Amino acid sequence: MNNYKLLRPIVLSFGLSAAGCAGTHTVRTSADTAIVQASAEAACGSTGAARVAQRQAAIETIKAGYDRYVIFDAAAANNVQLSQLPGSYNTSSTVTGNFITTTTTYQPGAMISTGNYDQSFAIKMFKEGDPNASSALSAREILGPKWPELIKSGSVTTCL
Repeated sequence: MNNYKLLRPIVLSFGLSAAGCAGTHTVRTSADTAIVQASAEAACGSTGAARVAQRQAAIETIKAGYDRYVIFDAAAANNVQLSQLPGSYNTSSTVTGNFITTTTTYQPGAMISTGNYDQSFAIKMFKEGDPNASSALSAREILGPKWPELIKSGSVTTCL
């Protein structure tokens, strides 16, 4: 789902699994440059969105036939909001002789988060041996030992 932009409107803040909470999109701007865009649900946070974009940049680098990349520009945004659902009241009374004691308790509603974190990286890719690649990040090292599986999947869908 490389072109999938996550549009889930509401994520309950409790019991959320971080699996499947991110989407990416890449625009090739030249043979050796690209813009990688990532969007992650509120539970992932801004760090999670940046991690998704970094891993997607590594995937795109290898898919394009390169080994290393540098991030030469970046942008981030979020529209995350927390809201509380309506709560409930419970009133109970006890009678003791001529006296009535009434107690009302309020149970707050669940907190929900809406929106997402977005991260965009402009990358330049290099092949091993290129003199400009010495300070570039190794795409395979970023992805770790399971990099072939990640390349095969084509995109990052989790912020873990």
